[in-house]
Amino acid sequence: MNMSDPFEQIPFSGIEFADNPEPRCPCLLLLDTSASMQGKAIQELNAGLVLFKDEISADSLAAKRAEIAIVSFGPPKVVTDFQTADYFQPPHLQADNDTPMGAAIELGLHLLEQRKGAYKNSGVGYFRPWVFLITDGGPTDQWWAAAEKIKKGEESQAFSFFAVGVEGANMEILEKLSVRKPLKLKELRFRDLFIWLSSSMKSVAYSKVGDQVLLLNPATPDGWASV
Repeated sequence: MNMSDPFEQIPFSGIEFADNPEPRCPCLLLLDTSASMQGKAIQELNAGLVLFKDEISADSLAAKRAEIAIVSFGPPKVVTDFQTADYFQPPHLQADNDTPMGAAIELGLHLLEQRKGAYKNSGVGYFRPWVFLITDGGPTDQWWAAAEKIKKGEESQAFSFFAVGVEGANMEILEKLSVRKPLKLKELRFRDLFIWLSSSMKSVAYSKVGDQVLLLNPATPDGWASV
């Protein structure tokens, strides 16, 4: 693969779908790894990813249906391609560089479209994908095209997009990016966030493709987020 072209076609193998024909619930994580995330923030994010893996993998059905991919920024790169939770290995992210959020969103949505194409080609059903953007800053690149793609994707029900702002995030821009009201992460409660997300994915795993499944209310007893 030519690393100079992040949008180059990524080949998929049909073997994984033959071995596991379960319908898929794809979850794309767009994670800010810019320099401002150094220290406790990136440590807590890494710990949250490990917990996310453990929580979903503990449920045998969710482990086969939930798929996770990670795109980090900056620079924007695919850290983990879509994998079911039982094969997903949480990466150890490091914080450095700037915040090319727009490019990361476009790269992630392109990766998601490729994955959906692989599902269709293999005759595997899938639930509406979830896309989670987690950032503690604001974009250092042009983001208007990404915002338009998010809007069109939401309107066509191609995916559901959620923005989570860590302390220091530019919430005004997140409101312009996301159709939904962005969530504010309280303190650095990444672990609570990922427990909530894993519980939501388990709910989807036990539903039928096409069912209307809502994420759990973020106003949990632990109150990890606010709007």
